[in-house]
Amino acid sequence: MERYLWLIPLLPAIGAVINLLIGRFLGKRLVSVIACGTVLVSFILSSIVLYHLLKLPSENRLIRDIVYTWINSGTLNINLTFLIDPLSAIMIMVVTGVSFVIHVYSIGYMANDKRYARYFGFLNLFVFAMLLLVTGDNLLLMFVGWEGVGLCSYLLIGFWFEKKENAIAGMKAFIVNRIGDFGFTLGILLLFWSIGTASGVWTINFPELRAHINVIPPATITVIAILLFIGATGKSAQIPLYVWLPDAMAGPTPVSALIHAATMVTAGVYMIARMNFLYILSPTAMLIVAIVGVGTAVYAGTIGLVQNDIKKVLAYSTISQLGYMFLGVGVGAFAAGIFHLMTHAFFKALLFLGSGSVIHGTGGEQDIRKMGGLKKYMPITFWTFLIGTLAIAGIPGLSGFFSKDEILWKAFSSAHGGHWILWLAGVLGAGLTALYMFRLVFVTFFGENRLASGVMSHPDEYRDNAGHTTHDKSHIHESPPVMTIPLIILAILSIIGGYVGIPAVLGGSNQIEHFMEPVFASESGCKNGVCPIEPPSNQLHSLTTTHEPSSAEHHSTTTEILLMLISVVVVLFSIFTAYYLYIKKSELPAQIAQKFSGLYNLLLNKYYVDEIYQIIIVNNLLRLNNFLAHKIDLGMIDWLVDNSARGTVRVSTDSGWVDYRLVDGAVNTTAQGVLVGGDAMRRTQTGLLKNYLAWAVGGTIVIIICFLLFVI
Repeated sequence: MERYLWLIPLLPAIGAVINLLIGRFLGKRLVSVIACGTVLVSFILSSIVLYHLLKLPSENRLIRDIVYTWINSGTLNINLTFLIDPLSAIMIMVVTGVSFVIHVYSIGYMANDKRYARYFGFLNLFVFAMLLLVTGDNLLLMFVGWEGVGLCSYLLIGFWFEKKENAIAGMKAFIVNRIGDFGFTLGILLLFWSIGTASGVWTINFPELRAHINVIPPATITVIAILLFIGATGKSAQIPLYVWLPDAMAGPTPVSALIHAATMVTAGVYMIARMNFLYILSPTAMLIVAIVGVGTAVYAGTIGLVQNDIKKVLAYSTISQLGYMFLGVGVGAFAAGIFHLMTHAFFKALLFLGSGSVIHGTGGEQDIRKMGGLKKYMPITFWTFLIGTLAIAGIPGLSGFFSKDEILWKAFSSAHGGHWILWLAGVLGAGLTALYMFRLVFVTFFGENRLASGVMSHPDEYRDNAGHTTHDKSHIHESPPVMTIPLIILAILSIIGGYVGIPAVLGGSNQIEHFMEPVFASESGCKNGVCPIEPPSNQLHSLTTTHEPSSAEHHSTTTEILLMLISVVVVLFSIFTAYYLYIKKSELPAQIAQKFSGLYNLLLNKYYVDEIYQIIIVNNLLRLNNFLAHKIDLGMIDWLVDNSARGTVRVSTDSGWVDYRLVDGAVNTTAQGVLVGGDAMRRTQTGLLKNYLAWAVGGTIVIIICFLLFVI
């Protein structure tokens, strides 16, 4: 099987090439088969690889496929190698599985789009880039996938580029990610240089990096870890580089589901988990990761409370949930962070596709204030959306409960930076999640229907299967089976997906954590799958040589159950609060907003962060650009005038001299020179034999003269 790992990322790439090059000639049915089929086969291959991996002993669960030597320079040897271990196995299952469901859903959602083949080509390309990122055996291959998902996000967010705001959203995502990627690139280069100079081993392969990481001074490790984390804040939308993600809702809803659930935003969490051997050596960097993560979770949750666009609410919930994942990896609970990444992929894809079903069924409406009462019109969408909401809120028995609770417990008890303040902030974030998500459910699906006849929000984008617009309550309809069946599949996964991680305190064995132990061996000195637990600083539990539970262990179990109950009570209280505000006393939210208008407007306008960035950064950069261009132009003009006795300079009033005369002038002069030279050479091709003989004789004479003068 190891000889065919390269097929897993290659198949979506083949689908992308076919649909982008000739898809417009193939017809929608064949385009759909190619796009969905390639991802489905990748999922099947991923399942086979996982099966083979599970049959291996826990200490040897690693499959590597070396395709060819990519770079070979001196002692530096970088191969195009694909690596499957427990971490990447989980990632490829999530990426291919969830992506396939989203591809199938897109068949119905994008049925009437005029760029159908291009859409599926970009979607396949997105999956290819993400698979390359998570299966690469070295940082360079990861970086190629890293940049690939950034490019694809730009193409898909701005897919409906005819609208200016969509094009701007795509460019914003691209530029913000470039800022983070600059830090990521510096981190890779510094890591490569530090290991090479200290050990003489020039490498960026993960196994060799792990083997030689201890040669780097601790201070340098911290700098490298922080630089890599800057890249993660861009890709995974954490403070301060989260601002692109809410605007990414400009793309088609299946794209939002793909970005938020299976690709792109999970890349930062995966990168830190993959580089766990580096981060575990820098408590400072891990503390920064944990604080930024939990801070983002709470911050985004407060904004989500007042958003009225159904997709914007889900966007801020994604930012918040990603914060939980970073909280997990920031306290050394790498397996818990990846566990939440997996369960989040299920219920977040479900919620986004559910919102797409609502938008489709209401003729393009996205403002939840204009909805209401959709439960009776769209029963499948409602029940599946409710399951996703219960899962993300962390209701016991659903997938989100197990992964969220594991992160909260580790945030409290971990020996690698766990603290009760982190736990408390995490519980607050959980309460906010339940409040704004059930606000979304109650306002959208319950109460009186407020959808009145009028102009659609997106009249060119959302039409029913017959191609007619549906924008009033007489035309509200359930989505077709090609859209509702994926919702049902994801709803089932949102229920059962967490049962691979039932904690010991609830009678389980947390199988997913044990499965990933070999990858995170450096976390606590694991050897051959046996991982001794370091006693945390707050002495919540300690090791003992007896088989009977000690008082400290009993205290640890009791504490874990107590903290779990507290988080559940907070979530239930938030759900009741949402019910009271938006069902029982539906007039109360408007009164509260009016009474606390300052705070309400602050949250509604997202703390004015975009405006602050615009004023402080964007506008000043534009002013600096104009200032420098003006000064350079005038300086060049003065220099030319002073150094030319009779020289005159013409300056375009539309742009600077540098742009039009220097840059464009150099290009145009080169082109003009080629034209003039070509014309001159053309004149020598007369077709007359005597002219060619004259040129031959003349050339011979010149050669003889040069020989006599310079050789003899």
